[in-house]
Amino acid sequence: MILALVRDLLFASKITSAAQARGVVVRIVRDPNTLVNETGTRLLVDLNQPGALEAAVQWKLTHARPVLGFVSHVDADTITRARGAGIDQILSRGQFVQQLDQLLQ
Repeated sequence: MILALVRDLLFASKITSAAQARGVVVRIVRDPNTLVNETGTRLLVDLNQPGALEAAVQWKLTHARPVLGFVSHVDADTITRARGAGIDQILSRGQFVQQLDQLLQ
């Protein structure tokens, strides 16, 4: 099961629809404070969500699984912090949507 830390309903819907089309199980988590208790094969995370970066790093340390973050392409500060924190892959929101089917394989 893939986890997705996403509060935005549009992105949650896109992820869920793409996952269903591929027969992949995705669990949407909306609250960063509960993420560490969730298990999955990897994590997709909206890094623009308040508290998401910290929660993703804690999840990665706890579960030793890959984390893919997506972020507004103009949010250079969050991109820099995410790279420094060890997020495995960082995509712009547009790239994330374009590559979503591949990312769910």
